Order: sequence, then structure tokens, then C-alpha cells
Amino acid sequence: MSATDLSLLPLLEASYRRWLGEPLPRPAGLPEPELPVWLHEWAPYALLAHGTESDPLFCYANRQALSCFGYPRDEFIGMPSRFSASPKDRDERQRLMEAVGRQGYASGYEGWRVDKAGEAFQIHAGMVWNLVDVDGMRVGQAALFWPDPQRVGQLE
Repeated sequence: MSATDLSLLPLLEASYRRWLGEPLPRPAGLPEPELPVWLHEWAPYALLAHGTESDPLFCYANRQALSCFGYPRDEFIGMPSRFSASPKDRDERQRLMEAVGRQGYASGYEGWRVDKAGEAFQIHAGMVWNLVDVDGMRVGQAALFWPDPQRVGQLE
């Protein structure tokens, strides 16, 4: 799956609604046409996605996700998503991805990830869901997490 940054957001939103029965978190009253730019640039949570390759590659990351992982966009997009976890945390991450593949989504995930410098950071209130196209085919997986436990659920 490849796309430009904002072009994947409708798929992320529609798939999130499909599994969770609600829209992606957003400020009350945000006009629908402004949603993609808000999600991409201003959301206080990380939003990212990978495809269905045998070693899935990141195909989307919003500004908050790039900030958490410490990568510039051109290095992060196309990187195997397994590298988002340290070698010691990859088995746990893989089990989560497999469970989501079977169940459609997982919510309330807490875990550790690693940034470009190799520093571990914790994610909070994580949601992971399958990306499903209009034909019902799984085309990837997406994740949303809050980098700061004090801000979980707070929208700007």
C-alpha cells in the first residue's frame, strides 16, 4: 500500500469507524473538511499505519508519531514497522499485530517502543485496527496511541 500522506486518512478513519463504531478522536465542532489536516498536523496522539507486506512497511505517520519516533518522514515511511519496537519487545508487538489480524482491532494497549536514537518510550491507550478497503480486503493495519499518560483523551 502506498499513498501520499493525507490520501490515506479517509481509509484510516473509515476502518476505525468500522471496528470501533465511532470516529477517530477529534475536537468537538471540527468541520469535516478540516479533519485530515488536523489529524496529520495537530492531533495530540500518534497515528500511523503499515501495509501487508511480508515484513510490513510504514506507509503513514502523522506529525505526533514522527515526533515520538524521532525520524524525519522520508526515513520513517518505508521502514519495516517491526523496527518501532526494540528487539526485546518485538515478540510482544508481533503477538499484538497477529491478534489484531484475527480480531479486527485491539484497544487499551500499553507498551514500549523505541525511537531512532534507540531510546525506549511508553505508549498509552493504544488502539490498533485492520485497514479494510471498500471491497472488504485487509490492506494494512493502523495504530493510534497517546505519548503522554496525562493527556490521554485530551484534544486541542
